[in-house]
Amino acid sequence: MLIHPQFDPAVLRIGSFAIHWYGLMYLLAFAQFLLLGRLRIRASQYQALGWTYKDLEDLLFAGVLGVVLGGRLGYTLFYMPGYYFENPLSILKVWEGGMSFHGGLLGVLAALLWFARRRKVSFFFVSDLVAPLVPFGLAFGRLGNFINGELWGRPTDLPWAMVFPMVDSVARHPSQLYQLFGEGLCLGVLLWIYSSKPHRVGQVSGCFLLGYGICRFLAEFAREPDAFLGLLGFGLSMGQWLSLPMIVLGIYLILGNNTKKALIRS
Repeated sequence: MLIHPQFDPAVLRIGSFAIHWYGLMYLLAFAQFLLLGRLRIRASQYQALGWTYKDLEDLLFAGVLGVVLGGRLGYTLFYMPGYYFENPLSILKVWEGGMSFHGGLLGVLAALLWFARRRKVSFFFVSDLVAPLVPFGLAFGRLGNFINGELWGRPTDLPWAMVFPMVDSVARHPSQLYQLFGEGLCLGVLLWIYSSKPHRVGQVSGCFLLGYGICRFLAEFAREPDAFLGLLGFGLSMGQWLSLPMIVLGIYLILGNNTKKALIRS
């Protein structure tokens, strides 16, 4: 049985100034987006069509806004709508925590749609560029979850079970690490390899949706459900129910025979 190291929330302190681990993970996620994005533009048809690194920076800026706004609004709507309906000003208190990946994804999709309309290209042409860059950013986020000792797993007696002293003395799945390796590193490597070969527009995006949906659905069996929600219909968590539409849409985009059906034209 392992014990969570209980890291100091701050990676660096200078007087009253502190750099927190989670903030550092965000910076690393943004840095890898720009670095790998440059490699992706340089080795693909995007550069031939006049795309530049400035476009990548604009995409990142729009995506960050989408993640923050969508993630927060998604959490309020998917997980605690009753509370935030009665306390609407609490939606602004992001420092108290509460972000939803699926809400953040919807926010990013809205940002990509805006960018696609601005460039007068199809939505999936843009999302195919971004999709292989997302899992590695998610891996940094899950590492931040582990360092902070949050989003812990369900009780287990497996040899690698971990006690999170800030929670209780029960041995649990280190589910943050499962997600780091599954929806983060493994999915990222597979998507990078898959996207390095020619594919119909929308298929790379579909591969991301399918891969993430499956990884998240499986990881939720080891992750402790939110205390205020518990398990929902058929014994599934909210994260699993929100992942099912991703899986269905991913399969549709990968297998669809008519390219026009997989495009959202400006």
